[in-house]
Amino acid sequence: MPPLILDGKKLSSLVEQDLSMRVAGLKARTGRTPILATILVGDDPASATYVKMKGNACRRIGMESLSVPMPSTTTTEELLARIDALNADPLVQGILLQHPVPHQIDERLCFDAISIEKDVDGVTCLGFGRMSMGEAAYGSATPQGIMTILQHYGIELEGKHAVVVGRSPILGKPMALMLLAANATVTVCHSRTRDLAGHVGRADIIVGAVGKPEFIKAEWIKDGAVVVDAGYHPGGVGDIELSALGERISAVTPVPGGVGPMTIATLMTQTVMAAEKQWGAV
Repeated sequence: MPPLILDGKKLSSLVEQDLSMRVAGLKARTGRTPILATILVGDDPASATYVKMKGNACRRIGMESLSVPMPSTTTTEELLARIDALNADPLVQGILLQHPVPHQIDERLCFDAISIEKDVDGVTCLGFGRMSMGEAAYGSATPQGIMTILQHYGIELEGKHAVVVGRSPILGKPMALMLLAANATVTVCHSRTRDLAGHVGRADIIVGAVGKPEFIKAEWIKDGAVVVDAGYHPGGVGDIELSALGERISAVTPVPGGVGPMTIATLMTQTVMAAEKQWGAV
């Protein structure tokens, strides 16, 4: 039997339909349009493409995108000053700092300068800490998008063994904590884990978030597993060797069209939520 396709592209379209109605309602009640500020430092083509995609998503649901380009020579102090100005701007409801920034910038310091009320991409230490403690916070967009996919398609998490391969502060670590909060039993692995194949082979749910193309081999994954691939690399491949899995697994996120669209949809969702909260329109 073919695996269930966890279609993030289709789900993101449904999410955008709902967000369009919420944005229209906000405009009708407040006369204001939610704005997401997107900061792009430097001229990395991939980052520019991602920022453009997020701007397009804003327009599709009726929001506005404020593009904030900065030169590759930008200093930490200059970026902090720009973030402070956006924090203080009442017209801006959400702030996105596109990762990565040039090497001379202290990225973590700049992420943490974003106001918790406008941290719609879920990148601050304060937001991560609140999320880990079960308090209100905007989740990191990619893992939060994955959780939305799993919930929408009725993937059972309680009591299941989930293995997350990857430990980045905006993907692997928050992913593990979100799964734990959903009552899964979670193992966090990474590229230096001993017997990685053995850990992966015991997973009911495997999340590839290691950032290396097809690093996780199909032969490691047990029959019936749920496979979530959060990677995307040149050639249209992810972090997991999906093409060799066949029909052994129960469900899978395609690459492309799985996790990526829901990352952007989550960013849009959390920006609308921020506008509703800031304007008292919840």
